[in-house]
Amino acid sequence: MKEFVVAVVGATGAVGRMMIQILEERDFPVKELHLFASERSRGVKIPFKGEEIEVEVLSEQKSFSGIDIALFSAGASRSLEFAPKFAADGAVVIDNSSAWRMDPEVPLIVPEVNPHAVAGYKNKGIIANPNCSTIQMVVALKPLYDYSRIKRVVVSTYQAVSGAGQKAIQELMDQTQAWCQGKTIPKPKVFSYQIAFNCLPHIDVFLDNGYTKEEMKMVNETKKIMEDENIGVTATTVRVPVFYGHAEAVNIETEEKISVQKARELLAAFPGVIVIDEPEEKRYPLQIEIAGKDEVFVGRIREDESIPNGLNLWVVADNLRKGAATNAVQIAEILAEKFL
Repeated sequence: MKEFVVAVVGATGAVGRMMIQILEERDFPVKELHLFASERSRGVKIPFKGEEIEVEVLSEQKSFSGIDIALFSAGASRSLEFAPKFAADGAVVIDNSSAWRMDPEVPLIVPEVNPHAVAGYKNKGIIANPNCSTIQMVVALKPLYDYSRIKRVVVSTYQAVSGAGQKAIQELMDQTQAWCQGKTIPKPKVFSYQIAFNCLPHIDVFLDNGYTKEEMKMVNETKKIMEDENIGVTATTVRVPVFYGHAEAVNIETEEKISVQKARELLAAFPGVIVIDEPEEKRYPLQIEIAGKDEVFVGRIREDESIPNGLNLWVVADNLRKGAATNAVQIAEILAEKFL
């Protein structure tokens, strides 16, 4: 089997570390691994397959020649600056930021949904990884869409703090510990308000239309991935005091009626989806149970009785894994198998 020289850019962040872990777990054919981060991570060593690999400072590199695949999770500004440089030196970049997602020349990929679009990497040498909340939703939508086209999606998300990075995880932990110990809760630094025991209907910045950037990511990315500009999508994204795992209440309207039983059958048969839907036993997907797993879990499947052809779904996935790192490595696997 051919092996590849792989780079992880943003290697010391929550997603970057998870990318390294997923590469090892899935036994991706890595010939050599390079880790890049900012100056403050100089000298940090991260384990990979029994070795300790030292992190290199991204800004000090003059050439990236010899790298086959670069997994980026270093933020949009660094991606805009460095992804074209990696691509120019021969690497295929799989970027986890929002920088390239809506570029018409850059494919936006969820392997279970639109693997054929990976071929578009040849345009710029860059592939975009979708937003975490979009990824899990479209995986659940795809088998239903293929059975009967989806006309409209209404989604409300309940997103874990890990989606905002390591500092957000620590902020929730510090605030929760202080509350439990009867101490003064530290003032928020990452979030606008206290996140412990609270829900914040505000992820990313507000836009002129009153939606947040996170909400509009879900709208625009869903249309691009599903290759259907006519799907109506509206979203409300909420940060909740959970460490790992995003949950979503998804309401869909289809052109033809899909019964609850048929929806369960379609979802259960689809790659990457696990159905947990036994209301009589109070069994449904929970964020604390899906953490550390790569699949998208679906439950609470029921008809929307307010319209003729509607369904409600509860969709849960690990945002650091399927919502980011695992999806990126799955894209790399398609590249390795079919293109490189």
